[in-house]
Amino acid sequence: MKRGMEIAGLLAVLCCAHLAFGEIHSLKYFYTASAEIQDFPEFVVVAMVDEVQFVHYDSDSKKAVPKQDWIEKNANSQYWERETGIFLGASQNFKANIDIAKSRFNQTGGVHTFQNMYGCQWDDETGAIDGYHQYGYDGEDFISLDLKAQRWIAPLRQSEITKHKWDADRAMTEYWAKQYHGKYCIDWLKKYVQYGSSTLGRKVPPQVSLLQKGSEMVCHATGFYPEGVMITWKKDGEEMQDDVDVGETLPNEDGTFQKRAVLTVSAEERKKGNYTCEVTHKSGTFMPKEPRKVPGTEPSPSGLIPGVVIGVLLLIALVALAGFLWWKKGNSGFGPVNTKDDASASSDETQQKV
Repeated sequence: MKRGMEIAGLLAVLCCAHLAFGEIHSLKYFYTASAEIQDFPEFVVVAMVDEVQFVHYDSDSKKAVPKQDWIEKNANSQYWERETGIFLGASQNFKANIDIAKSRFNQTGGVHTFQNMYGCQWDDETGAIDGYHQYGYDGEDFISLDLKAQRWIAPLRQSEITKHKWDADRAMTEYWAKQYHGKYCIDWLKKYVQYGSSTLGRKVPPQVSLLQKGSEMVCHATGFYPEGVMITWKKDGEEMQDDVDVGETLPNEDGTFQKRAVLTVSAEERKKGNYTCEVTHKSGTFMPKEPRKVPGTEPSPSGLIPGVVIGVLLLIALVALAGFLWWKKGNSGFGPVNTKDDASASSDETQQKV
């Protein structure tokens, strides 16, 4: 989704700005309901902390399962039973939402998706918090919540009915804007960061390579964690802004990340200066070796995983998401864990229909 991608890009920029200072942590939930997609579950939930998936649910298994050792260790059986019940209930509403959206767009059959991304972020140095809550249909923004104004934004004529309906429900809107995003989400984000500190706090340096084809020079960093990274092209030691295309930070299958920056400059221009690439990460600063020429084909740095990227964009926009990734019934993912105090943070709020 366009706005989903903007949010993902903004989070990446914020993360990079804090490389040498605090850390911006994030908790994101992505719900995707789909229709007529072969070999793909009709409903999927992905929960992520600091871009690391820790909970998964799909309508085929009908069971919420841990994806990280640290959540499995800290969450008891009641947590998973509650999660499963929440997601199972949400799947029914999301299936209905696809039918409602199809009727508003005068559609019948075909492939369709209805998505929700919601979550929050917290700066562990300044204490600043923020949140996001948005829905999309067939890859386009459908409706989103303006947390500060406490009102819903409808970019499409077909979503105006939903806006009027949800704006009229002040209790529900205030719950999301104040209680959930302002308190519950942040409280649980801090708990999850604590639970996964050994994993989420690790630093894995990037592997940096330089590839060249024609007028394009690709500086590619992969295998790094956490995701915050800055790739800078320089000419004679001066940072370049023009002729540089910096890509999105993308996930690898092993939980690490990758990113690339493409410099477009002619062979003649390259002779007039010394061009270098610098990769800055929490684990240090790195520079690639001499460029490897790629004859006859578009540069395709090893490590790029189109299938994973497409999957993340589908589920997030939503990752996030960047993209990517927004679902919720009850406190989706915020059930009780091993201490009695945790149970008080749960909510009976349910996922609403459009």
